[in-house]
Amino acid sequence: MSDRLSVLKTYKLYVGGKFPRSESGRVYEVTDAKGRWLANAPLASRKDARDAVVAARKAFGGWSGATAYNRGQILYRVAEMLEGRREQFVAEVADAEGHSKAKAAAQVDAAIDRWVWYAGWSDKVAQIAGSSNPVAGPYFNLSAPEPTGVVAVVAPQDSSFLGLVSVLAPVIVTGNTAVVVAAERAPLPALSLAEVLATSDLPGGVVNLLSGRTTELAAPLAAHQDVNALDLTGADAESAKELETAAADNLKRVLRPPVARHRPSDEALRAAPSDAVDWTADPGTDRLLAFLETKTVWHPMGV
Repeated sequence: MSDRLSVLKTYKLYVGGKFPRSESGRVYEVTDAKGRWLANAPLASRKDARDAVVAARKAFGGWSGATAYNRGQILYRVAEMLEGRREQFVAEVADAEGHSKAKAAAQVDAAIDRWVWYAGWSDKVAQIAGSSNPVAGPYFNLSAPEPTGVVAVVAPQDSSFLGLVSVLAPVIVTGNTAVVVAAERAPLPALSLAEVLATSDLPGGVVNLLSGRTTELAAPLAAHQDVNALDLTGADAESAKELETAAADNLKRVLRPPVARHRPSDEALRAAPSDAVDWTADPGTDRLLAFLETKTVWHPMGV
């Protein structure tokens, strides 16, 4: 009988292509759906959030300047690596969300397929978001989409992997960089995703993943003057309103929580907005277009 102790995994943040511990040294316990201990996750601080924004800004120029074809190749490479680590993610999603192995496997397969789906859009989104505009004069008038910049994403609380992929992939495939606050109760699939991103061809700083208290991390990101857009999918209704107010200081683009588009019941308002989302549904192109700006160029004919 072996008395060997297994080597427990140490989860870390992912900032600027590296894996730092929280600058504060804090951690918090992550438990499964039955309350059993799974791991200690880093409890990121406001300083970690600011560092992540710096890393995202530094990476933005190179990533937004890459060809759409190249970005699509890199996202496809991420999907390849997720496929190779499928069983690990199935186990983590099952533990995090209390699913059976079969249901967790379906969630992971859907997440991998979604990476591939968004990868295919990389060189096609300009066709639906750009145009040649008729004008009254001897000019060519062309509109083309451009990435907004650094996007802070509050990941869904109810779908630790499929929901995360569904909000992250459309941000980066269009040339933005991202600072992601992982699901507070179930951050482990996100932190494992960081390991895949780090060993793919994705440049460091394009995606930065933080775990910890959503309210503690989202507030400085919403108010940060170098964050250009905010995805509040995983914020509850009350905090989403506060974050949107903070984001108004430098006119950020804000993607509101899903229930804000309807007249939710009191019960729905108390729940996390992402609880109302069917993440297995066809995502459409809304998220692809949410964090794009339009550049219009005039050029004289015959010159």
